[in-house]
Amino acid sequence: MRLLGTVPAETMKSSAVHFFPHDVLYGRLRPYLNKVYRPEFEGLCSAEFIVFPASEYLATKLLQYFLNSFDFVSFASHLNEGDRPRVDFLQLAPYQFPLAPLAEQHRIVAKIEELLTKLDAGVEALRKAQVQLKRYRQSVLKAAVTGELTREWRESTTSCQLVESQQQAGSLLYIEPAEKLLTRILKERRAKWEADQLAKMKAATKSPKNDDWKKKYKEPRKPQGQLPKLPRGWLWVTWEQIGFSQNGRLFPSSEYQPRGIKLLRPGNFHIGGRVVWTSANTRHMPKRWASEFPEFVVKGEELIMNLTAQSLKDEFLGRICITSPNERCLLNQRIARLTPIQASRHYLLWLFKSEVFRRFVDTLNTGSLIQHMFTSQLAAFVLPLPSLDEQHRIVSEVERCLSIADAIERTIEQSLKQAERMRQSVLKRAFEGKLVPQDLNDEPAELLLERIQQERAKREAEKSAMTKRRTTSPKRRTTSC
Repeated sequence: MRLLGTVPAETMKSSAVHFFPHDVLYGRLRPYLNKVYRPEFEGLCSAEFIVFPASEYLATKLLQYFLNSFDFVSFASHLNEGDRPRVDFLQLAPYQFPLAPLAEQHRIVAKIEELLTKLDAGVEALRKAQVQLKRYRQSVLKAAVTGELTREWRESTTSCQLVESQQQAGSLLYIEPAEKLLTRILKERRAKWEADQLAKMKAATKSPKNDDWKKKYKEPRKPQGQLPKLPRGWLWVTWEQIGFSQNGRLFPSSEYQPRGIKLLRPGNFHIGGRVVWTSANTRHMPKRWASEFPEFVVKGEELIMNLTAQSLKDEFLGRICITSPNERCLLNQRIARLTPIQASRHYLLWLFKSEVFRRFVDTLNTGSLIQHMFTSQLAAFVLPLPSLDEQHRIVSEVERCLSIADAIERTIEQSLKQAERMRQSVLKRAFEGKLVPQDLNDEPAELLLERIQQERAKREAEKSAMTKRRTTSPKRRTTSC
């Protein structure tokens, strides 16, 4: 077990427990319940640990393994329930410990360590593979948003090759530059703004007398400064140029109910980019909320982003997901809906999960206890825009590469679970007496138990005598001047 932490001995209160090298410390209070540590030094620990003193008649390493075995952990875990359940020694005392001859104990420990050392080496290799997979995923996304992932496709497509469906017409395959795509996007963006303004005027029973109201339209910000070179046909754009952002609204938790329309919350955002609903993280609102606020209903294949987090770890701030095709839920506060104009949502999903966006997020509001980002900040995010055809190609290549990584990840996770089962199997066989051969020349465990009991009685007698001396010693006199 990893050491939980140390403090100077003089800071400990009277409830501190003295321990010595090779004693076994057992955590008896959640969240440290069933945590076991065997120190190599002398010190003090809080009363939330049970100290099993070292004995020359018991291999304390074997006791440490026993306290980590599945059967004992399961037994101890079900002793108490509540917010901060404690386990007392008297509750553990009835649990039977299979005492082997001392020589056999040492053989068992040696065999356990031999097998677990090999197992730990395998687990470490699997953990390293997981780290490499994470790096591989990021390298795939980096290659995607820099054009490297589709470089060969782009070069072969722009080399005047004919498409079968176009050969009859005798025309060459043509990839539209992102510049022309952006022109169409900006035109549609303005048209949508004008349609929204007309709808608002109509709702207010107003009619425009002329086109002067159109002059209120604000052109979106363009990228500023020196930017890295992009592949031919690509273009740097701001999110404000190619999409719209919508903030969620506050839905009262007092109206949560077992059924109704689901309420989207940060806990539903999976790091893989999908929305996950479980019995633990799902909340429902009455359906009337969807009827009263239809503009906050999220449907299928929509991009959503988390705008708040307690830290920048695990990419939780700015975590992006895309809803399933049949999704229907409410857009909660501190969550944004991102609606692109004529751009692939799946391409933007992977772009917002790439280092290009993560570096942008890392510059926002760092240093506070609660991390926030705002759609106004998101509007200025500069991103690489390829042609629409290449966006679709990128999505296809990314999903192909990541599906391979996901399959490997599943295999690693299964192997890690199998390793834990093997670990517990080793301990189970050890305490069943099946791990090492027995030797008839070993001193019987009955005689060993007698020595342990004698040692325990002696220790308790010494402790009782020390307590008696403390209570009967005369108090120090004090004088005043």
